[in-house]
Amino acid sequence: MPEGHTIHRLAADHERVFGGRSVFAASPQGKFADGAALLDGQVMTGSDAHGKHLFLGFEPVGWVHVHLGLYGKFGFGTGPAPAPVGQVRLRLATEEDYADLRGPTRCALVTDEEKQAVHDRLGPDPLRAVHTYSGSEPAVDGPGTDPDVAWARISRSRTTVAALLMDQKVIAGVGNVYRAEVLFRQGIDPYRAGRDLTRREWEAVWDDLVGLMREGVRNNRIDTVRPAHLPEAMGRAPRVDDHGGEVYVYRRALRPCHICGSEIRTADLAARNLFWCPGCQRR
Repeated sequence: MPEGHTIHRLAADHERVFGGRSVFAASPQGKFADGAALLDGQVMTGSDAHGKHLFLGFEPVGWVHVHLGLYGKFGFGTGPAPAPVGQVRLRLATEEDYADLRGPTRCALVTDEEKQAVHDRLGPDPLRAVHTYSGSEPAVDGPGTDPDVAWARISRSRTTVAALLMDQKVIAGVGNVYRAEVLFRQGIDPYRAGRDLTRREWEAVWDDLVGLMREGVRNNRIDTVRPAHLPEAMGRAPRVDDHGGEVYVYRRALRPCHICGSEIRTADLAARNLFWCPGCQRR
């Protein structure tokens, strides 16, 4: 499933391509035909992202709410839009550009109130952060921006920190890769209870997520390895994986840790694969 940086990147891409422009809208697949008919000819007035939820604004019609889920994806193209191929849920197009949405878990037209209800049930998003604990400037001001809301829940919870980081009601946008990597980078055992984290540890986790995920938006991929541990610095082979950039533990089970040499472990936690280093992430 795409993590939060991908959704924020999509929001920016839609704003860049369609913002302030009248769009042609259609649902070649037919499942969003009524919504597309209302959007057709309307001007895109804005975009927003919170966690793994994307919103495309078309005043006064409303917002297109998209959750990609496991299989959804957007494909962008330039030039006149060709005949749709495959199951295209939604096509947005101008004379110069188009975007096709395929396979989302959700694609629905919602009101301002319904959009707000989605924000209300999600935790703070590192990419919407009103602040980091080190004092950087806000990315967005509005719902889902305050990391202290997440800390209030984490600091009282007996649930493992690994599970809490994946709970979208606690923190929005963090997926399996960022979860594994930020816990490694901060030396935190994934099986520690949330209430056993110190405030300083939580602040370091949040600030690290903000930095890593903003890099993910800029580069359109996840890279988590510090410069001193990159292949060229360590004289090791680069990672070869469909998921992209350099990582410490994600999908590296049974391989040696880049730092301590311990064998990376994996286990199932809440139906997702957890990865960690027992040498660097001690209880």
